[in-house]
Amino acid sequence: MLQKKHILTVLSIILIVDSTVAIWCYRCNSATPGCSDNFNWKGIGYLGDPCPEDDDICVKIVERKGASETITRDCLSALVPYRTDIPADKYEGCRKGTYDPKLANYVNNSIKQVNVKRNYFDETIFCFCFLDHRCNGSSALSYSTILLFTTTFLIIFSLIRQN
Repeated sequence: MLQKKHILTVLSIILIVDSTVAIWCYRCNSATPGCSDNFNWKGIGYLGDPCPEDDDICVKIVERKGASETITRDCLSALVPYRTDIPADKYEGCRKGTYDPKLANYVNNSIKQVNVKRNYFDETIFCFCFLDHRCNGSSALSYSTILLFTTTFLIIFSLIRQN
């Protein structure tokens, strides 16, 4: 039979690794090669960055104006200080950005390109994900969760076999 010591060791390793590692997200925009709608992490040249906070969320922002589209991928904690259109519901999935009626009320800016009222884009969509590392990339299936469960199963199976 499997010893309690081995089970506790495996479970504590899984809990320690899971709780100390922040989620990794892609952090780029559509001006970066490979970061557009047809996402290609090889074109970016890196595997993402860890988010600054432990309970962070990966975000993909799609902003459309006519036929042009701007895509931004980042961690939620990096966007909160300067984005006022983040939806209140930040659970998995995509939803439209909110409108802030108080934004730039007391600003008299005649330069249209500055866009202090954030009304240039016709549509802004926020896609949130936090159940998997680098989940703000393409819509392809990610296998890191399956790999974690398979590795755990193999470790437990090898411990059972040794006894």
